[in-house]
Amino acid sequence: MANDSKTWRCGKYELSFDRPRIMGVLNVTPDSFSDGGEHFDPDAAIEYGLAMLDAGADIIDVGGESTRPGFTPVNPDEEARRVLPVVRALAKEGAIVSIDTRHVAVAKAAVRCGASIVNDVTGFTDPKMVEFVKTSTCGVIVMHAGEVAAPARTHATVQLDTSAAAFVAEKAREAAAEAAREAEKPARRRRGKLLGEPKPEAKLPGGVVQPSLPFGEPEPTSEPSSEQETPAAEQAAAAETVAPAPEATEAASESNDRLAAMMRRSARREEAYVPTSQLRRFTLPDSAPIMRRVMGFLSDQARTLIHAGVSRDRICIDPGPGFGKSANEDIVIQRETAKMASLGYPLMCAVSRKRFVGAISGVTEAAARDAATFGVCLGAIQAGANIVRVHDAAGFAQFLNGYWAVAKPQPRRAFVAVGSNLGHRCDNIRAAREMIAEIPLTCVSNSSKIYESEPAYETRQDAFANAVIEIKTELAPLVLLDELMKIEAELGRDRSKKAKANGPRTIDLDLLWMDGETHGGKKLRLPHPLIGERDFVLVPLEDLMHDPARFFRYNGVEVKEPEDRVGHIVGELGRM
Repeated sequence: MANDSKTWRCGKYELSFDRPRIMGVLNVTPDSFSDGGEHFDPDAAIEYGLAMLDAGADIIDVGGESTRPGFTPVNPDEEARRVLPVVRALAKEGAIVSIDTRHVAVAKAAVRCGASIVNDVTGFTDPKMVEFVKTSTCGVIVMHAGEVAAPARTHATVQLDTSAAAFVAEKAREAAAEAAREAEKPARRRRGKLLGEPKPEAKLPGGVVQPSLPFGEPEPTSEPSSEQETPAAEQAAAAETVAPAPEATEAASESNDRLAAMMRRSARREEAYVPTSQLRRFTLPDSAPIMRRVMGFLSDQARTLIHAGVSRDRICIDPGPGFGKSANEDIVIQRETAKMASLGYPLMCAVSRKRFVGAISGVTEAAARDAATFGVCLGAIQAGANIVRVHDAAGFAQFLNGYWAVAKPQPRRAFVAVGSNLGHRCDNIRAAREMIAEIPLTCVSNSSKIYESEPAYETRQDAFANAVIEIKTELAPLVLLDELMKIEAELGRDRSKKAKANGPRTIDLDLLWMDGETHGGKKLRLPHPLIGERDFVLVPLEDLMHDPARFFRYNGVEVKEPEDRVGHIVGELGRM
């Protein structure tokens, strides 16, 4: 199940999986299959990314190249122009940002702009991409993007008519097919090797073998050189836009891009999959050969990264639904989620709005497949998936919160700071404590004493009364925050635009920290970014834990020395 002991280190962040994590899809492209370029404008993309964070997304996956069937490859310079302003803005708001790219230069620039994860749809088969992530601390997502089985192997024909005439006719068809295959062999040999034979394996420094993706033999290609991609996109980290470099001005075309060729073949294969006249014995193909190829590739690539120097706890795996796979194969892979989870790496379920989801739900329009997507994701979560990559992050957050509250009892510790400097300050704090205890799925487990402190930030106002309340809750952080805002409103807190941000207030409730939660966005930041400079928070916390400064430093929060803090404690006002 998702509430396991796996953790995923992504740069300065560490994700735990006591709850499944939501990755929101942000396509900064004009031709995405699901949103049709709605977020191609950088400002619109940034606004949408922040909205997904405020709705419950834990990670934002930013992509500047559509990889839908029939996609047009994008020049790395153009991809960088699309994604870097978005990555920079979201990272500035504390978001965990994933860059969805297969280009080394774009990955480098995005990580320098604040991305914490590299999501490579080609599964780190480029040695230069491996070399880059080896020298960084970002999380990595290894995705399988290859054709799982040749169309001829999908299902065996079953002879149901036992008449002699039918038997003879079937044998004649088999003989004709065999003759056609034999006639085709010399042509294949003339190309240097049989179609579908693996390409020579690349070697990384230290003798590590780099397996190739199971694309089969594509059309003759002249791939753009990664050496040429690097200079132009590296300049993009220092500026919002990227000046095209002469070495990278030749855009990759549909005819000379291996991934594009594979996706074209996949689309043709899906359209022609299993003729209606063909009778089959089983509803789905045998899972064993499919899972050997998918799990074998994911395991091999993860080991390649580990041997190159990438620590195991930075690696996540993704079977790549829709990439070179038929609808039947995608269903087989999803049903084997538990086997993939047993590999020991965080496992992603990235099925959102894919063609096979439309096939099983009967929904033709991609944007209308969210409900079916949620059903597939729930099945994956129950079988051990840790991260779900979805387009409708807000809808899935509601769906997950409802399911998790009933199915997974999971009280977690959190700290809430309480302050007041209007009216009867101590009475306001005690009233807030009683109301917090009435929040659904929440209880108050401990409280600090009430302290008096100097006003912080806006100093020309009365002194504050402050305390910290320790709670246990089963609510998601954003849901808990909404409940705290309701209490503020009921006790008379003015949060209108005319009120000063740090001015007088009857009550102020801040969610400081929550077990296993890291969050960014405009609405909520966890841990609270100002904990380390507030004396009126750190001193009350000493009543609830040993050495809070050390605790928060361990959790990545910068904590200032007492003399450098704001809102210094000047006395005690009593107990709760």
